[in-house]
Amino acid sequence: MSVTTQADLLDISRASVYYQPIVNPEDIRAMNAIDEIYTAHPFYGSRRIRIALNQRGFSLCRDHVRRLMHIMCLEAVYPKRRIRTSSPGQEHKVYPYLLKGLTIDHPNHVWGVDITYIRIEGGFVYLVALIDWYSRYVIAWEVSVSLASDFCIATLERALTIAVPDIHNSDQGAQLTDHGYTGILQGRHIQISMDGRGRCFDNIFTERLWRTVKYEDVYLKGYKDISAVRAGLSDYFSFYNNERPHQALNYRTPADVYFQRK
Repeated sequence: MSVTTQADLLDISRASVYYQPIVNPEDIRAMNAIDEIYTAHPFYGSRRIRIALNQRGFSLCRDHVRRLMHIMCLEAVYPKRRIRTSSPGQEHKVYPYLLKGLTIDHPNHVWGVDITYIRIEGGFVYLVALIDWYSRYVIAWEVSVSLASDFCIATLERALTIAVPDIHNSDQGAQLTDHGYTGILQGRHIQISMDGRGRCFDNIFTERLWRTVKYEDVYLKGYKDISAVRAGLSDYFSFYNNERPHQALNYRTPADVYFQRK
């Protein structure tokens, strides 16, 4: 099967199969170290990450660290006055936060979505995932070489072939406030909730997912390229959903809870 046919079947750009981000190798080393530090300590901001980097032999100013964190879509988890570093475009509507005081008590009540950095040899890619907050089940996911909104839209469309949530919650990142993305939610009559200023734990389920994925898969395997990431994460998310017991779920799997199996 040709690469063009494979790309068409996966609904991805053929160029993404070959393209690798061009970044200074020293920045890649620093970003990989930042990824490890942040995954272990998501409450670290640029000041503490800079200190931790210095302890690892890097010599970067705070502005440089902040720039790399912005590329990686990272932001410290703590209440603050500003919203996420990946702020919405000026023309993008920001929706109200709908989850205050809400008891999430059934599958497809609330879905959360987030984007994270995945390192590969000599570069990096981005991973987006939609997770059911009640069951921790990963509904759909995708990787991309860029932060263009199309890979988020494709992931959402694939997720909606499985189920339709009552509420979709996200941060205010440009990819998730894009009209193409929110228009799909509106077309399916899904309530749109967006994290507000200072809401430090709204995406905690997804942040925990990223930590699990990186420690149990990405850091152990050292993926070579985006094709290897797709193949490896396909296996891992199948394991995560269907085999890995979760303490928070009384040692049931996300699939057991999501599909309400006995």
